[in-house]
Amino acid sequence: MHETPIKGRGSVSNKTSRFDQFQRVSFDDEWAIDDERAPARPATTVSMETAKSIISRNNSPDIPFDQSINPYRGCEHGCIYCYARPTHAYLNHSPGLDFETKLYAKGNAAELLRATLSKPSYEPKLIALGANTDPYQPIERRLGITASILAVLEEFNHPVAITTKSASVTRDIPLLERMARKNLVRVFMSIGSLDKAIARTLEPRASAPGARLDAVRALSQAGIPTGVLVAPVIPSLTDHDMENILFSARDAGALNAAYVLLRLPLEVADLFREWLKAHYPLKQAHVMNLVRQMQGGKDYDSEFRTRMKGSGVFAELLEQRFRKTCAKAGLNQARPSLTVDLFRRPAIEDPQLDLFG
Repeated sequence: MHETPIKGRGSVSNKTSRFDQFQRVSFDDEWAIDDERAPARPATTVSMETAKSIISRNNSPDIPFDQSINPYRGCEHGCIYCYARPTHAYLNHSPGLDFETKLYAKGNAAELLRATLSKPSYEPKLIALGANTDPYQPIERRLGITASILAVLEEFNHPVAITTKSASVTRDIPLLERMARKNLVRVFMSIGSLDKAIARTLEPRASAPGARLDAVRALSQAGIPTGVLVAPVIPSLTDHDMENILFSARDAGALNAAYVLLRLPLEVADLFREWLKAHYPLKQAHVMNLVRQMQGGKDYDSEFRTRMKGSGVFAELLEQRFRKTCAKAGLNQARPSLTVDLFRRPAIEDPQLDLFG
């Protein structure tokens, strides 16, 4: 059965996860359904959870940080290509529509982070926000968990790198500006395409490309080191926009740039194919053929050496285009490390001392 796209959602299905014993399959029983009886658009639900730990750690050689924080699980942006979708299977949810509609918020994130940073054994290292799900997805406007995390990091003078595809990051400019003056923060705006039509279905609830460039400009004007992440690069669909994105970001004040090739781990491959069939059926075969050419003949190659950039002729051409465009645009001229030298543990006020004052 051909799945019908849902306005405002990325996935066109809600297939069960790889851990489920039984799989749900849609089929046409030829019974007509009146519009009034048609299923309603799935609403977003948010469950508050009490996290046991807040800093995730990794030792991947192709990732430039080994500490990250994810304030939310699941992401309402609904980006069909999101490599974090398979993590929703651990919650007994579908990596499809469930990932973008059944969200979890770590309500105790700031409290837990403060306790973690206060431990004498904690060694300050760069923390990344946005490594998995977007810290500025729509529910952040209401819950403010990311803002509370940043407040704790500022309190401890702890360095942080933020990656987002939301213009809502500009709400925190006053705090980010203060941290930037101490060389404690940088922001990367993720922009995969400047085509509004593609972006509307590829990442339906993320900020429009123009709004993201405006956010880059606002951040840069505030003195906050800002870069652009061209991601994901999708062959034959968005790759032609690479140069335009880099020059537009440069004009908006971006200093640095990076790119990441489309990654399709686990359930994401099937979800992406469904999306292609629904929105770009005539390009489906060509796009997937190019993806496999760049992934060693598979939908996804998880090798650390190639998973971010791919391999083969097409991947090499992409790398050359990126490098030459960055040189012409004056990007990546310098990227000083954020400092850990200012890290401090604030003094703890002890009410017992008042007895002897």
